[in-house]
Amino acid sequence: MKSSIYGISFFFLFCIFPLVSGQLASNQSNTMITVSHQLANSSWNVEKEQNPCLWEGVTCNAPHNDSILSLSLSGFGLSNSSFLPLLCQINSLQSLDFSSNLFNSIPVEFFNSCGEIDGLKSLNFSKNMLVGSLPTFQKFVGLESLDLSFNSLSGSIDSQLNGLSALKSLNLSFNYFTGSVPSRLGKSRVLEQLELSMNRFTGEIASEIGEHGNLIKIDLSGNHLNGIIPESFVNLTKLETLILSSNQLHGAIPAGLLGITTLQRFSANQNNFVDLPSTNPSMSLKILDLSYNKITGRILPQLLLGSNLQTVDLSYNMLTGPIPVTISSSLVRLRLGSNYLRGPIPSTSFVSLPNLTYLELDNNSFTGTLPPQIGSNPKLALLNLAQNKLNGTLPDELLNLTQLEVLKLQLNKLSGEIPNQIGRLNMLSVLNISWNSLKGIIPPSISNCGKLINLNLQNNGLTGLIPDAIGNLKFLLELQLGENKLHGRIPDMPQKLQISLNLSFNNFDGPIPKTLSGLNDLEVLDLSNNSFSGTVPDFLVSLSSLSQLVLSNNQLYGVLPQFKPHVSVDINGNLQLHRPKDNPPVLSKKGKPVGVTIVITFAAAVLAVVVVAVVFLLISRRLSKVNEEQLQSLEVLSPPRVIQGNMLTANGVHRSNIDFTKAMEAVASPANIVLKTRFSTYYKAMMPSGASYYVKKLNWSDKIFQLGSRDKFEQEIEALGKLSNSNIMIPLAYVLTVDSAYLFYEFAPKGTLYDILHGSLKSSLDWASRYSIAVGVAQGLAFLHGCTSSPILLIDLSSRSIVLKSLKEPQVGDIELCKVIDPSKSNGSLSTVAGSVGYIPPEYAYTMRVTMAGNVYSFGVVLLELLTGKAAVSEGTELAKWVLSNSVRPNKLDHVLDFSISRTSLVVRNQMLAVLKVALACVSVTPESRPKMKSVLRMILNISTRDIPNPRGYSKRLLQNRKQTHQLLLV
Repeated sequence: MKSSIYGISFFFLFCIFPLVSGQLASNQSNTMITVSHQLANSSWNVEKEQNPCLWEGVTCNAPHNDSILSLSLSGFGLSNSSFLPLLCQINSLQSLDFSSNLFNSIPVEFFNSCGEIDGLKSLNFSKNMLVGSLPTFQKFVGLESLDLSFNSLSGSIDSQLNGLSALKSLNLSFNYFTGSVPSRLGKSRVLEQLELSMNRFTGEIASEIGEHGNLIKIDLSGNHLNGIIPESFVNLTKLETLILSSNQLHGAIPAGLLGITTLQRFSANQNNFVDLPSTNPSMSLKILDLSYNKITGRILPQLLLGSNLQTVDLSYNMLTGPIPVTISSSLVRLRLGSNYLRGPIPSTSFVSLPNLTYLELDNNSFTGTLPPQIGSNPKLALLNLAQNKLNGTLPDELLNLTQLEVLKLQLNKLSGEIPNQIGRLNMLSVLNISWNSLKGIIPPSISNCGKLINLNLQNNGLTGLIPDAIGNLKFLLELQLGENKLHGRIPDMPQKLQISLNLSFNNFDGPIPKTLSGLNDLEVLDLSNNSFSGTVPDFLVSLSSLSQLVLSNNQLYGVLPQFKPHVSVDINGNLQLHRPKDNPPVLSKKGKPVGVTIVITFAAAVLAVVVVAVVFLLISRRLSKVNEEQLQSLEVLSPPRVIQGNMLTANGVHRSNIDFTKAMEAVASPANIVLKTRFSTYYKAMMPSGASYYVKKLNWSDKIFQLGSRDKFEQEIEALGKLSNSNIMIPLAYVLTVDSAYLFYEFAPKGTLYDILHGSLKSSLDWASRYSIAVGVAQGLAFLHGCTSSPILLIDLSSRSIVLKSLKEPQVGDIELCKVIDPSKSNGSLSTVAGSVGYIPPEYAYTMRVTMAGNVYSFGVVLLELLTGKAAVSEGTELAKWVLSNSVRPNKLDHVLDFSISRTSLVVRNQMLAVLKVALACVSVTPESRPKMKSVLRMILNISTRDIPNPRGYSKRLLQNRKQTHQLLLV
C-alpha cells in the first residue's frame, strides 16, 4: 500500500513538473538585467518581474525556459544602440527584431559578436534611421533572414553580404542604395526572397540573379533600372512574384517568363516595354500588370486565357487590333483603357463571366454597337466604355446588371432613348452617358437609382421636362444636364447637391426658380445660355457653399445682388444686368445712349430711391425685429453669443492673446472672411494685443448639435488639441455658441497654397519652396495616418486647405472634420462625398468611404499643382487626368512641368521629374496601387535636396524635426 502511495506521488510530481517554470541560465539572466538598466523600459524591469522570460518581446524555450530564443524590441523608441553588443552574449538566440526604433548606427562590436551565434537565423533592423553604407556581414553563417528596409542607408552593395551563405530572405527596400543591383548576393544559393524596391539602383538587372534557383519573390520596383529583363529569369522555376514596376526597363519581355508554372504575379507597369509575351501564361498566374508602357501590336488570344487569372491591366499602352474573342472565366478585373484598340467589342468575349467585376475599355476606338451579352455578367460593378466610337442604342440587357455601381458611356455615338426601366439599376452611384446623341425624355424611373451620386446626361438631345422625382435622389452630389433641349419647370433638386448643378444650353425660361433656394452645399451653379428673365434672386446669395455662379447669355436685368468676395459670378451676355458698382446701361428707344442730362436725372432718381429705402430700413430696424436673413443682407450682424469657451493650448502667449469676445465680433463681419473651404469658413480676428488668429466656423455644426453630439465634439477637439506636429493646424481654443462651433488657430500670413500657386505671388514660389511644401504636407499627412489610437483621415484635402506660415512652412488644415461632421461613423463612412472638385479620388463616387488611399490621391493632386503650376481643375479638365494622359508618352513629361521653374537648371528639372513620379503613383486610378503615406514621404525625402537652390531654410527645419520625421516612418 505504501509503495502504491509513493508511486502515485511520483506520478503527480512528474505531471506537475512541466508546469513549473525553469530557471533561466544565470549568464543570460545577468545579461538581460544589465541591458534592462540601460533601456529604462517599463516592461523590462527586474523589480516588477524577476523572470526575463516574461518580459515583453522575450521568447524562451518552453517549457523549460532556461534559454532565450528570440528578442523583439520593435517599437520601443530606442535611439542609443550602444547596448546591442551585450545581447550577443546570449548564444542561444535565433531571432533579433529591432524594427521601428530610432537607431542611426549599429556598433561594429555587434557584428563581430552576434556573427558568432551559429543559431541566429533572423535579424531585423527595418524602420530605423540607419545611415551610411551597408554593414559587412563577415560571419552570420546561419542567418536566413535580413531586413534593413525603411532606413537611410546609401552607397553601393559589393561584398558586404558575402558571408551570408544560408540567406533565404533579403529586404533592403526603401533606402538610398546606388550602383548596380547586387548580382552574386554573397554565397547563398538558397535565397527565396529578394526585395530591393524604392532605392536608386541603376544599370541593368544582372543575369546572375537568375542563378538563384530557389527565388520565390523578386521586387526591384521604384529604381532607375534600364536594359531588359534577363533571359535567365525564365529558369527561376519556383518564382511566384516578380515586381519590376516604375523603372526604365525596355525591350521585349522574355518569351517563357509568363510560362513559369509557379508564377502568380507579374507587375512591370510604368516602364518602356514594347512587346507582349508571346507564350501562354501559366495556369498559376493571377495578376498581370503591364500598364503605362509602350507596348504595341495586338493582344494575343492566349494572354487572357489563364485559368486562374484575376487581374489583367494593359491600360495606357499603344495596343492595336481587336479584343480576343475568348476571355478567362476567372477574370475579376480587366483594364484595357487608353490604347488604340479598334473594331467591334466581340459579343463572345463577355458572355457569362461569373467573376468579372471591373471592365474598363475606355479611350480606345471601338466601333459598332454595345453587345447585349455584357448584361450576362452578374457581378459586374464597374463598366467603363467611355470615349470610343460606339453607336446604336443602349441594349435592354444592361438592365440585368443589378450589381452595377459605375456606368460610364460618355463620348460615344450612342443614339435612341434612355431605357424607361433604367431604375432597375438601383445600385448605381455613377451614371455618365454624356456627349452622345440620345433623344427622348429623362425617364422618371431614374429616381429609383437611389444611390446615385453623379448623374451626367450632358450634351445629348434630350427633350421634355426634368422629372419631378429627380429630387428623390437624396445622395446626388453632381447633376449635369447641360447642352440638351430641356424646358419647362425646374423641380425641387436633391438637397445634397454639392459639386455642380449644370442646366446650361437648354430652353428654360422665366424667373430663376425658388426650387434652387435650398442648395446650401452646392459649389457650382451653371444656368447660362437659357432664356431666364427677371432679376437675380437674393436667395442665390444665401447659398453658403457657392463658389461659382454662371448666369451668362440669358435675359436677366437689374442690379446683381452683392455676393461674397470668394464667389465668382459670370453675367456676360445679359445686356440689362449690371453689377452694383457699374453704371446701369440706359438706352434710347433707338438703341442709342441718351443725353448726359437724362443720365444725371436718372441717377439722381435712383439715389433718391436708395436713400428712402435705407431710411425706411433703419426705421424698420428700430420698430421691428429683423430676421437673420435680412441682417445678413445688410451685413449688420450681432456677435454670436458665447455659451462655452475653452483653451486647448498650454502656451502662455496664446492663452493671454486670445479674447473670445473680440473674436466673436470679428466673425460677425463678412469682411473678415479670409478663406472658405468646402466645410469651413475662416475669419481673421485681431486681438487686443495686436496678434491675429484664424477663427474657423464649422458650417455643419448645427447638424452636429442636432445629433446630440456636443459632448463627442468637445472630446474630439480636446484630443486633437493635444497633438503635436509642425505641419498640422492644431486648434488652440474653441468656442461654442447656440448653433455653431468656432476653432482658433495660429494665423498664417502667407495665406493658402492655392493663393500662392494660382494668385499674384506665383512667380515668387521657386522649386526649393515647392519641394519644402511637398515634404511638409507629406509629413503632416503621414503623422495623421499614423496616429496611435486610430488614423485621422481628411475629408477635404486641397491646396485651399493648406496654409503657409512662410513659403517653406505648410500646415494642413481641417483635420477635425472627419470626426466632427459625422462622429457617429468612426469607420470613415460619409453621407456625402468628401473633398473638393479635382481632388476627389475616383472610388469615392461609389464607395462613400473616406480612406487613407483617398487622402493619398488628394495629396498627389496637390503635388501636381506644385509641379505644373495648374489648378486642380482648369477649363473643365481635372489636372490628375490630364497629367496621367500625358504620362503615357514619356517624351511629354517635360511638357507638364511648370516651365518657368523646370528651366532654371537641369538639376531642378530632374528633381521635378522625380517628384512627378511620386505624384503619378499617388493618383493611380486604383486605390490598392497607391503607396501608403509613409512610403510617399520616404520617396519624396529620397529625392536629394543638396543641389536644390537655397534649400538652407528648409534643411535647418528638417534637421530640427528629423527625429519627428523618422518617427512617422516607424509604424
